[in-house]
Amino acid sequence: MYQITVDKEKCTGCGECVDICPAEVLELVDEKCEPTNIDECLGCESCVETCPESAITLTES
Repeated sequence: MYQITVDKEKCTGCGECVDICPAEVLELVDEKCEPTNIDECLGCESCVETCPESAITLTES
């Protein structure tokens, strides 16, 4: 299982992470990235790599 953490201070709500996630784990909520379907996370780190603000971290728990 993976843990996705989003730094709301850094997140600009660009939506790039939402668009690139193959498992549709992320959504924009109040113009910020929000992991809403964490159980589906594949651990691919696409969201981490695509975030221009480095606001997303992914750890394995």
